[in-house]
Amino acid sequence: MARRALTTTAAAFATAAALLLTACGGGDDASSDDIKGAGDSSSSPSASASPSAGPDVKRPVIKLPSSFQLTFENWTSSDPVEQAVLNDGKEQLRAGYEAIIENDPESKDRAFYDTKNGFLQSQQWIRTYTDKNLTVIGKLPVFDPKVVLSKDKAAASLSYCTDESKASTRNRKTGEVKGNPAGTDPEVLYVISMGKNAQGVWQAVSARSERGGCAK
Repeated sequence: MARRALTTTAAAFATAAALLLTACGGGDDASSDDIKGAGDSSSSPSASASPSAGPDVKRPVIKLPSSFQLTFENWTSSDPVEQAVLNDGKEQLRAGYEAIIENDPESKDRAFYDTKNGFLQSQQWIRTYTDKNLTVIGKLPVFDPKVVLSKDKAAASLSYCTDESKASTRNRKTGEVKGNPAGTDPEVLYVISMGKNAQGVWQAVSARSERGGCAK
């Protein structure tokens, strides 16, 4: 799989709404020696415990309706630090779709799993749906996760793919359901730069994507 990706701009987020579920932007590959954004972590409050961080860390309970099935395939690693990255990366993505479905660009759940700058990017993505009265329905598999850790294991790059073949948007007011335009590659490669905050939570610093990148 190629690790090249496209730089995200504000205009790209508007395009992403038309291309259904593209979650967070486009991206560069991060090496184990120099993970972009390593020192940019910041914490936000919420509730519920997770094995990714210390036992005293309270985390959000992310809830998605049965109308939208977000599944994670082979989301495991024998390395405990990599597994912690996978766990928090999974919840970060789930929190984003929860925010779209709940029509909440200010989602505290998503903010918990983002740095301050990361959350600004997340809000742009979420608003490409909420500003148009759109929610998401169907099935969205997330697969082929790969984690690259920095030498000090305080930063990481998480990449994965999604398959939008069976996912759609639905207009909240009209009920109109739309999938991707005909001929659109349904698979999207994501590269998420992550940093570990003082609480031990892995947060997204930035996120990039490339439609069709999973086949390279």
